[in-house]
Amino acid sequence: MALLLELDLTRGVLETPPASPVAAFRARHLPTLRELVAGLRKAARDESVAGLVAHLGGARLSLSQVQDLRDAVAEFRTSGKPVVAWTESFGEAGGGTVPYYLATAFDEIWVQPSGDLGITGVTMQAVFIRGALDKAGVIPQFGKRREYKTAADTFTEKEMTAPAREMAARLAESAYEQIADGIAVRRRLSPERVRELVDSAPLHAQAALDAGLVDRLGYRSDVYDELEKTLGETERLLVERYVRRGPRTLAELQRRLPWPEKPLVAVVRVSGNITVGRNASGPLGGPGSGSDTIGAALRAVAENDKVKAVVLRIDSPGGSYVASDAIRNEVLRLRSTGKPVIASMGSVAASGGYFVAMPADVIVAQPGTITGSIGVLTGKGVVRDALARIGISQQAVSEGENARMYSAQEEFSDDQWARLEETLDRIYQDFVAKAALDRGLPDEELEALARGRVWTGADAFDRKLVDELGGFQHALTLACNRAGLDRDHIQVTTVPHRNLLDQLRAPTTTDDLAVTAQPLTLDGLASGLYSALGLPPAGLLRMPLNWQLA
Repeated sequence: MALLLELDLTRGVLETPPASPVAAFRARHLPTLRELVAGLRKAARDESVAGLVAHLGGARLSLSQVQDLRDAVAEFRTSGKPVVAWTESFGEAGGGTVPYYLATAFDEIWVQPSGDLGITGVTMQAVFIRGALDKAGVIPQFGKRREYKTAADTFTEKEMTAPAREMAARLAESAYEQIADGIAVRRRLSPERVRELVDSAPLHAQAALDAGLVDRLGYRSDVYDELEKTLGETERLLVERYVRRGPRTLAELQRRLPWPEKPLVAVVRVSGNITVGRNASGPLGGPGSGSDTIGAALRAVAENDKVKAVVLRIDSPGGSYVASDAIRNEVLRLRSTGKPVIASMGSVAASGGYFVAMPADVIVAQPGTITGSIGVLTGKGVVRDALARIGISQQAVSEGENARMYSAQEEFSDDQWARLEETLDRIYQDFVAKAALDRGLPDEELEALARGRVWTGADAFDRKLVDELGGFQHALTLACNRAGLDRDHIQVTTVPHRNLLDQLRAPTTTDDLAVTAQPLTLDGLASGLYSALGLPPAGLLRMPLNWQLA
């Protein structure tokens, strides 16, 4: 019986598998983006797959994730098999623009008759808590390089600064251009007409049908009834279950056999906050990348003769400067072996996330990726007065003039602030110089693109901060091409990968220790809170956390 693949995106998708038992339990039924894309690519060439139906809406996906899925659906469409998307509503109160953009990758779009088309546009919004900090008695003290490094603005400002507003406006404009142009191509409308329809949204379902934005009105049962008429009786299967299942034919079995041995392409992931030490995660499972773990992984693939190319997959807003620099150095050492290294950016690869990408042979990003943010910030929030209001005080005896420089109980002295400024200058100059070297640009040209500014992947590509536009599959193809490999006759392996038995064995070297997961502690919870607030434990190279695309 033929298969009808189902793609349910109402639950959201994961960039990486959960990093803790608690997170794994909570996300036990969520697919990863990589397996969905791989599943659609495989299904396009599988004669047993008759078509694809997708349920859209619900959990919000990033623009970059949507573009990865649009590319995968486009590849599936080349098979000539029907591809249908349906939803109850593209947002009942707005918020339907990005999901509808994804829907336009399909040949047919269904909306429930009572639904809406909430394609109301794009908004970049930021949150400021300076007023609340003032009322609480918290004194924010932050330094940054340069004016576009706005992560600390959440704590130091009550509204957008002029540079922050300029940057946010361009981010929104670039995202809107990508969405409007993508909709126009797939719905055979002019970009101007698409913008007119967006400005008149939200539209009720019948108005969307009349405008040519959707193809059919109907309920879920109507969609499946029509597919049954077209395809006959089929067996339904989720895309992630399809890609995980065992071989069903002799040809599939032969492809999965360990012989003849296939060349390896290694995938090394840099996810979440970048820190010194081992990979770690918070108790609820937020990923983190330690320089020891990533460095050990890069050394392992450099020494493995079976590995012919490497894809460095990055989904990180940055973090520690020294950790990012240590990873960058290992990327350069790996490249010196002659193995191609392709950086593949996910939803975000900014600040420290850009730092580790920039020495790769090729940097690949989706147009909607958030990247750049070549800048630095540091500082602290002084909570002495806030604690005093609730009867908490602290006393300390110290030796050394600057022993309490980063204490949250007292402000920086003038001399300490001068030292902090010197540190910011030194790190920023190093970041810009290394970025200019890695990207082959004059220092002056790179400096104009730096200044802490965040770019979309499309704008970064225009400015030579990114080499090519595309997703993980495109990066994998580039890696194979550079290594002279047949894309369809390779084995992709994730490094580091240690099974439960490996984790239980006692490490024998520092590299063994580095790839052993960091145990969860309450300290991890505290550092996670600091990270979420953009405070110093998150590191000096961190992109603005307060931008949200809505």
